[in-house]
Amino acid sequence: MAFENVAERSKAIEAAVSSIEKQFGKGAIMRLGTAEAEAANKVEAISTGSISLDAALGIGGIPRGRIVEIYGPESSGKTTLTLHIAAEVQKAGGVAAFVDAEHALDTAYAKRIGINLEELLVSQPDTGEQALEIVDMLVRSDAVSVIVVDSVAALTPKAEIEGEMGDMHVGLQARLMSQALRKLTASVARSNCTVVFINQIRMKIGVMFGSPETTTGGNALKFYSSVRLD
Repeated sequence: MAFENVAERSKAIEAAVSSIEKQFGKGAIMRLGTAEAEAANKVEAISTGSISLDAALGIGGIPRGRIVEIYGPESSGKTTLTLHIAAEVQKAGGVAAFVDAEHALDTAYAKRIGINLEELLVSQPDTGEQALEIVDMLVRSDAVSVIVVDSVAALTPKAEIEGEMGDMHVGLQARLMSQALRKLTASVARSNCTVVFINQIRMKIGVMFGSPETTTGGNALKFYSSVRLD
């Protein structure tokens, strides 16, 4: 249907907006130039504890209410960086959680970095499903500022743990990550909680041109991450 004038079109838009807000709630749709929309789209930051890295990230740290991936080779400082982020959150009065899927958190080292161990929430899940369910519940609590998952490679699906050594489980972890990230993306934005995934590097076999390096857990994390730090 073509509208004869601007007034009719504006009236139709207002009616549609009113109907959407009535069904889905205030703020379900808004004009981007309004003060309300600008406030909703303003991205706050959590300091990484490094002045140079905060400056390089452009907003003074990693963004709040987003998914972040930190990946790299072994012993490259990935866990150390996330512990610094957790320490900065605690200094600002927030709550930090650490999902230790690798079962390798060094509490003495964390304390030296500046972590208040009494206030740090720690989980050592048995399966990948359990780990991601815990992350989802912490995000939905609206009380946690940052959640660190160490690491994606250690998020082993339940079927793989219960299976025999040598069994083929093609794409299980990638499907698990894809499903979890679809659920988490909207939740982290609403709760303003940042979820930091630590990931490892693997080599793609048979690559002739370009970098043979890739990260574990499929491609979903690459797409859902607002920031990827190498």
